[in-house]
Amino acid sequence: MTNSNRNTVVLVEQLMTGEVQAFEKLMEGYHKKVLIYAYSLTNDYPQAQDIVQNVFLRIWERRQNINIRESFQGLLYKSVYNEFIDNIRKNKPTTRLDEAYWNAVNIAVDDTNRQLLEDKIRLVKREVEHLPTKCKQVFLLSKQDGLTNIEIAAYLNISVKTVEYQITNAYNIIRKGTEIKIKKLVLMFLSMVKSA
Repeated sequence: MTNSNRNTVVLVEQLMTGEVQAFEKLMEGYHKKVLIYAYSLTNDYPQAQDIVQNVFLRIWERRQNINIRESFQGLLYKSVYNEFIDNIRKNKPTTRLDEAYWNAVNIAVDDTNRQLLEDKIRLVKREVEHLPTKCKQVFLLSKQDGLTNIEIAAYLNISVKTVEYQITNAYNIIRKGTEIKIKKLVLMFLSMVKSA
């Protein structure tokens, strides 16, 4: 077991006893990863934020029942996926094609299929690397370094509106760059499942 995994187990044990600081450290350590995952599912940043917020809220509410034998990260990914599916069920697809696509996603994005998840994350990271320079800088300061829009504006000597524009632009570029590729990944996975 690596130090990182050992630390996570200790934090989860502390969380189970109600230690708020342990919960905050776990959120700090996993928030960005699960947000990227939620965004890869929804292609909608506000919806992804809502999903992640709901997941962490439920983790806190059900902290005494967490099974520490399973990976905490796996638990988070599974919870994000379940929340995502619940949202889909509330807003039923309008066409048969949409329904077929979401059924495919339902089959493909399973916590046992880590390879598909890793491929999705790799696609998102690749798109981030290809963002225009200023856009990438603002996006990484926000999402990687955790700075607020006001802090980024002060640091780069630009307006808050410019920061907001660059972040929105980054999400649009990432969404457009990954949407078709992720659908292809899902379809490839489905064809492998059918031929197996």
